[in-house]
Amino acid sequence: MKYEFVDQMRRRVSLEFPPQRVVSLVPSQTELLYDLGLDKEVIGITKFCIHPNEWFRSKTRVGGTKQVKLDIIEKLQPDLIIGNKEENEREQIEALAAKYPVWMSDIKSLDDAVNMIEAIGELVDKAENAKKLSERINVAFGAFQKEYPAPTLPAAYFIWRKPYMVAASDTFVDEMLRIAGFVNVFAERKRYPHIPLEELAKTAPQVILLSSEPYPFKKKHFDEFKRVCPNAVIKLVDGELFSWYGSRLLHTPAYFRRLLNECLIDLVNS
Repeated sequence: MKYEFVDQMRRRVSLEFPPQRVVSLVPSQTELLYDLGLDKEVIGITKFCIHPNEWFRSKTRVGGTKQVKLDIIEKLQPDLIIGNKEENEREQIEALAAKYPVWMSDIKSLDDAVNMIEAIGELVDKAENAKKLSERINVAFGAFQKEYPAPTLPAAYFIWRKPYMVAASDTFVDEMLRIAGFVNVFAERKRYPHIPLEELAKTAPQVILLSSEPYPFKKKHFDEFKRVCPNAVIKLVDGELFSWYGSRLLHTPAYFRRLLNECLIDLVNS
């Protein structure tokens, strides 16, 4: 039977319900589908969908999030494709939507993420599981925010090197920084601007966070930042726990608690 859904870009999506041949084009949403209880229904994922590992090893890969291989999807003949406005390319999504039902998320906040979880639950006939998951996420974040009610530490969050790029406003990472107890020193900038290290020095962050993704920062990169911000605490951080907006959010508040406490201790001891 045909059902109609509205995605987070306010597009109407009509599909046979429940879908039996699903392709996911976003790593965090692939993991969500697994945690909602799907298995054989998911027939295609991207090469970046590393969780769960059993799916990464066994499911058909349809390219990357930015370079979807349309010919592979054509062979799979999905009855639902799940994507994201930021992570996937508009031109490719439009080409896919001309042939298949494509449901798109658009995530800028924790509320968006929770709404997406529940919406995808309804979309794949796992509404009850999704509701339980969203409630657990809300409880975990609610407890953390009671413990740390306001941002305190000026911070810069780097996602790329050569050129250096940070997460600024109008991003999910910016929301996560605020919740985690940090004040984004680039909050007046939009999206993911290039930041020369000389400009970083002018903002005088107390904390510099180097993400594990999309660029895999390592401790060997610390000296580059120490040269311009010698008094800042520098931390490698788990990019998945800052930027994945699916079921991985269950683990994010506990991680934020550890990270914030480590930063505060390091600042006292520096």
